[in-house]
Amino acid sequence: MTKFVKTGDDTPRLSLGTAAARQLATTTKTVPQMQGITPRWLLRMLPWVEVTGGTYRVNRRLSYAVADDRLVFSNIGAKVQVIPQELLKLPLLRGLSGDDEVIAALASQFTQAEYKAGDVIVEAGAPAEHVFLLAHGKARKLRAGPYGAPVTLDVLADGDHFGDQAVVESDDVWTFTVKATTPCTVLSLPQQVFEGLIARSATLRAQVERYRERLKKPQDKLGQAAIPLAAGHSGEPDIQGGYVDYELTPREYELSVAQTVLRVHTRVSDVFSDPMDQTEQQLRLTIEALRERQEHELINNRDFGLLHNADLKQRVHTRNGPPTPDDLDELLSRRRKSRFFLAHPRTIAAFGRECTRRGIYPTPIEVQGTPCMAWRGVPLLPCDKIPITEQRTSSILVLRTGQEDQGVIGLRRTGLPDEVEPGLSVRRMDVTDKAITNYLVSTYFSAALLIPDALGVLENVELGG
Repeated sequence: MTKFVKTGDDTPRLSLGTAAARQLATTTKTVPQMQGITPRWLLRMLPWVEVTGGTYRVNRRLSYAVADDRLVFSNIGAKVQVIPQELLKLPLLRGLSGDDEVIAALASQFTQAEYKAGDVIVEAGAPAEHVFLLAHGKARKLRAGPYGAPVTLDVLADGDHFGDQAVVESDDVWTFTVKATTPCTVLSLPQQVFEGLIARSATLRAQVERYRERLKKPQDKLGQAAIPLAAGHSGEPDIQGGYVDYELTPREYELSVAQTVLRVHTRVSDVFSDPMDQTEQQLRLTIEALRERQEHELINNRDFGLLHNADLKQRVHTRNGPPTPDDLDELLSRRRKSRFFLAHPRTIAAFGRECTRRGIYPTPIEVQGTPCMAWRGVPLLPCDKIPITEQRTSSILVLRTGQEDQGVIGLRRTGLPDEVEPGLSVRRMDVTDKAITNYLVSTYFSAALLIPDALGVLENVELGG
C-alpha cells in the first residue's frame, strides 16, 4: 500500500524531497570570495626595478630652478591668512632658515582682497609691484594672441602664486593678465613692504642676493645648468668648453613596507582543510588585501606617492570643472611617450559624459587583453585608490614609464626568504601556547620619478551629478 507524504502545499509527495536528499549529497563549494579586489592597473603597468640595497638613488643634472609647491592657508571666519612657514615654499624664499620672526612679519603684511568672476587681478603692461597668493578660487593667466584674441597661458587655483620674482626686480611690468574665473580670495604683498623688510633683516637680504645670483647663472629652458655649445659657425673660432654638473644631494628612495600577521588555529588547519586548504585560502585573501594597500600607498603616500610627488609645473587644472578632451590634451602636451592615464572610475565616467556632450566617441584599445577607453591612443585606466574629495573632485594622472625613457618606475626587492610572489614573502613565525600559528606577510616596494615631466596630474576635476 502506497503511503503519501504531505507537502507544504498539502499535495501528497510521491518521492524523496530535496531537503532530505541533501543530507546524503556532497555540496559543491566556491573558494572564499572577497569584495574590494580591483584590477590594480598601476601594479600591472609599472615596470619594476630590482633594488638590492634597499635604497634607490636618482642622479640628475644640476638645476638652478628651485623646487616649487602650493601654499596652505588658514582662516578665521572670512579672514584668510597664509601660514608663515608656508612662505618657504616660494622659490624666492626656499632654503631660508634661522629667522622665524622675519617670516612671521612677512606673512603678517599680506593684505586680503576679494574678486568676482570676470574681475582682472593684474593687467598686462601695469607695474609689477606685488606678490600675489591665490588662497581660494580659480583664475586664468592670459596674454594677447597674434590675432588679438586672448590666449590662456595657465590656469591658477587654490595655493598658486605669482609675482615673487617681480618684487626683486625694479621697473618691470606684468607680461600677462590674470582674470578671475570664479570668485577668488587673493593675498598680496607690496614691493615697498618687502624691500623694507629686506633692509631690516640681514638674513632676508642674503637670501634675496642668492636668488638673484641664481637667476644670472646660465641655464636652459628647464632650469638646468647650461652646457656650452656652438653650432652654425665657420672658420676657426674659439669653441667654448665646459662640463655637465650633477646635483650634489640627489634624491634617494628607500623601500617602504606593507605587512600584516595572519593567525590560523592549528585545529582549523589540521582538521578542516578538506577539500580546501584553510591556510592557503587565508593567505590568498590576505595577499589580495596587501596588494590593494600597496597600490594605495603608491598613489597616496606623502613620501613617494604619485599624487604628492608630481612637480608643480606638471600639475594643471581643468579649464571649466569637468574633465574635457581639451584638459587631457593639455596633460599629453607636457610630456613625451605618455603610456597611460590613471583615474577613478567615476572620473572616467565624467570624461565620457563630456565626450558625449561634444559628440566625440573615443576609440577603445586593448590593454593586456582588456578593452579600455583611450584618448589620443593613450589608455584611460581605472584606479579607485585616487581619492574623491567631499566637494566631489578628483585627479587624473598620466605617466611615462620605464628607466630607458626616464619615466616612473616601481621599486621592489625580490628573492626574499619564503617568497610566494615577486617581492612578497610569507614567513611562518611560531605557534603560540593557544595553538595559533602566526604568519608574517610582507612586501617591500616604492616608486621613483626619474625626471619631473614623467608624471602629470590634472587636479580639481569635477565629477558632476
